[in-house]
Amino acid sequence: MRKTINLIVLLLPFIAISQQILPEVERARVVDEILEDRFNNLLPKLMDETDLDMWVLISREYNEDPVLKTMLPATWLNARRRTIILFYRDKEKNTIDKLAVARYNIGKSIISAWDKDKEPNQWKRLMELITERNPEKIGLNFSKDHNIADGLDKTDYDEFMANLPKKYRSKVVSAEQLAVRWIETRTPREMTIFNQLTDITHDIIAEAFSEKVITSGVTTTTEVEWWMRQKVTDLGLETWFHPTVDVQRTSEALVGHLYSFSGRPDDEVIQQGDLLHCDFGITYLRLNTDCQELAYVLKPEETEAPSFLVNALYDGNRVQDFLTQNMVAGRVGNEILAKALQDAKDAGLRPSIYTHPLGTYGHSAGTTIGMWDAQGGVMKDDGENYPLNPNTAYAIELNATVNIPEWNRDIRIMLEEPGFFGEDGFRYINGRQTELLLIPRPKSHLGN
Repeated sequence: MRKTINLIVLLLPFIAISQQILPEVERARVVDEILEDRFNNLLPKLMDETDLDMWVLISREYNEDPVLKTMLPATWLNARRRTIILFYRDKEKNTIDKLAVARYNIGKSIISAWDKDKEPNQWKRLMELITERNPEKIGLNFSKDHNIADGLDKTDYDEFMANLPKKYRSKVVSAEQLAVRWIETRTPREMTIFNQLTDITHDIIAEAFSEKVITSGVTTTTEVEWWMRQKVTDLGLETWFHPTVDVQRTSEALVGHLYSFSGRPDDEVIQQGDLLHCDFGITYLRLNTDCQELAYVLKPEETEAPSFLVNALYDGNRVQDFLTQNMVAGRVGNEILAKALQDAKDAGLRPSIYTHPLGTYGHSAGTTIGMWDAQGGVMKDDGENYPLNPNTAYAIELNATVNIPEWNRDIRIMLEEPGFFGEDGFRYINGRQTELLLIPRPKSHLGN
């Protein structure tokens, strides 16, 4: 197996990715420009829509609030000491204050409002800024229903409340709605980048599921997984989870869904006639992808995948269609899930849907549409009570169980593609898989 890995590494420099990947300095410029746009144009709108005129975020170094971490400039890899950010929205004057109760400016948009020589006590300075603005509500990041909106730790909460003047204590509320909207909402420029990011992801999967990487009877699933990890590193990118590759074949029965995530055998040799499945995502310019695609390993006499597998993929695409047709603004996740599952079942399909928000985080905040182990709907603390909002992105993740008489078994068509829900409805960010990848790729110029 060692020789196989060495061969794969040697091939790396000769494989092209269709999108340009920016050097670090250019990535930093883009990240900071996007942040500035979000602070100046998106945040005021979100504060108005969620009826919150003051938002206070507090973090200490290496223990960052997940929301505050998305607000740090490109050159800040972590918070510094105790970092406090205060946003104040004056809707009547159409202004927004973006202040740091910290020793430094936080990028271009958030200006330091604390001179430690004049006021040594950081908490006292924060309270001065609050009192000067006299807000109607003070939003803090605590939440039972959304983990990403629950980033304020107990120590900082206790310190904040102990220093807050009594007249303002009744005005403290959860900022969960604003926090989730900040995390889930994508701007037009971010969506342009998201398309490029997903295209790169598709290119890596297509290369991994090709004869450039896989030699049937030799290459193992584990080697393909590590090839994908190495490819991401060689491109100067990151991945937010370890890739997985698994096999379905005629001689084995369908196992439980958990098998796709945990318990798969290591170093399973890929054989001719196998149906391969991968789960893979990358991180670039502070966005994340999440894709699952399928490939078929041709037998010597084959130039295309068997029709029963082609038809099975079509059934998976139909489940996707029933889901995305039911993604309607204002519906909560459980409503979308129940309607999509019923529509698919009425069409004779055996669906399972577990779609999640995607963007700043891989498993992001927003509308949860099922979980693989909760097909009857998810609980409140998993996002059930949160409506589908425009300008949000999702991993359209699901499967269809299909009986294959030729193999005397069921198989599971597992698919996942990044999608965008906008003012005009749903679209895939960079298309979706509608044809099986073939290994090796047929050479059309050669006859029988």
